[in-house]
Amino acid sequence: MPASVLLIEDEALIRMMLVEMIEEAGHSVVAEAGDLKKGTALATHADFDLAILDINLGGDTIEPIASTIAGRGKPFFFVSGYGSSGVPNAFAGTPVVRKPCLVAELETAISAALSRPTTGC
Repeated sequence: MPASVLLIEDEALIRMMLVEMIEEAGHSVVAEAGDLKKGTALATHADFDLAILDINLGGDTIEPIASTIAGRGKPFFFVSGYGSSGVPNAFAGTPVVRKPCLVAELETAISAALSRPTTGC
């Protein structure tokens, strides 16, 4: 089932590649941001099924955005060039897809995130 995705990634070229991969996997990116301010606004107000979040946004931590999304009861996972190092302590155990990734890896992570039960804070 196609999902609407919120994508937060600070590197423009990587963000564009991820958008292509998400669409190739059959989903659509309905909102995207490359910084903490815009990402926080979208996490609060955008209508989406799933969020894909870079861990480090130009030196800022993704934690406030992840907290907002978790509070809304929306599923999400992280993407990072550093693997799981840097995952905020509050979200230890949240899945991380290592960049660069293949479409199949992203597709698997999206399916897994959508099938996990979520709870709002």
